[in-house]
Amino acid sequence: MDIVLMIIYATILLGFLVFIHEGGHYLAARAFGVRVTEFMLGLPGPSVGFTRGGTRFGVTAVPLGGYAKVCGMEAGEMSPHLEQALAALYRRGTANMEDIARDCGISDDDAYEALEELVEWGSIKGPTKKDQYNTYRAVEVRPTKKQVKAAEAAMQAVPPSYALGEARPVADAPALFESEYRQQYRALPFWKRSVILVAGVFVNLLFAVLLFVLMFSVIGYEAQSPNTGIFYHAVMSPLQSVQAGFSYIGQVVLMVASLFNPATAADTVSNSTSIIGIAVMSKSAVDMGLMGVLQFTAMISVSLGIMNLLPIPPLDGGRFVVEVFQKISRRVVSTKALNYVSAAGMLLFLGFFLVMANQDIQRFVFGNW
Repeated sequence: MDIVLMIIYATILLGFLVFIHEGGHYLAARAFGVRVTEFMLGLPGPSVGFTRGGTRFGVTAVPLGGYAKVCGMEAGEMSPHLEQALAALYRRGTANMEDIARDCGISDDDAYEALEELVEWGSIKGPTKKDQYNTYRAVEVRPTKKQVKAAEAAMQAVPPSYALGEARPVADAPALFESEYRQQYRALPFWKRSVILVAGVFVNLLFAVLLFVLMFSVIGYEAQSPNTGIFYHAVMSPLQSVQAGFSYIGQVVLMVASLFNPATAADTVSNSTSIIGIAVMSKSAVDMGLMGVLQFTAMISVSLGIMNLLPIPPLDGGRFVVEVFQKISRRVVSTKALNYVSAAGMLLFLGFFLVMANQDIQRFVFGNW
């Protein structure tokens, strides 16, 4: 029963913290006008939910963590046929890859590349499992309440509605493409892209600091008088709690930085823990009561945020390094290069996980640590 509780507590804790992390990316992207097609609680897969403002919110079949699908984050140069392909598909409403290739006078491969990129942009819908061929569809369009009110106030016609896959006129292909491009991550200046990348980390750290304030300024804590040895209930000022939160964040930053020092890396890894250790400690935290849960949640939130700043793709810090490299070199990192670096980063993390998992098994299962 204890093992089941450990799994449940760790799943809830990590799921929630990853979810608010992705929430940071979502809020920053929407603040800058970038389209986010999905914001889900859980791993990618079958889901239930609703669509609002162009974003589908919901819960997937595996409700662990979460993700925000920010459009236009694909690596590499844009396809030169996006404008043609977008206009051709909108005019048809529903079309196969070969249809778009003929309409645009390009090869099937070029049409496929352009259409798949437009799917990533959220500008069109990609093939479904029921489609026999590579069939693409123009997205559903419904005017918002704000658009309807604005049209009525100006005594103008309400923008037309179109069903998924319904043909629609395209009078100005460049303007249509430009309106779609402006809603993409890659259309933003460097500083806005950077804000979106670090927004998840910011939310994790902010949440941890708020927990410090809740613990030490609202709930209070038990302290012991150095003179009499008597325990008493103490409360910090909000400023002191915030300072305590930032002090702890600084300690975690120093610990993570020590991973890059050959003299301290081995010791840091030996003092770290994997998901196994988090599961064990999460149950211990719950057994300690509310303060134990809040303190442990704050610790994991800080660790999750700082670890995501590591300059290793596919982490946020790794993506930020790619953005800096592109800004300085004025060169676009290719999809192939980013995939290679991301694969190397995943192998590195797999190595760390195996080492720390072995430590946790020795420590918590066999008691040899």
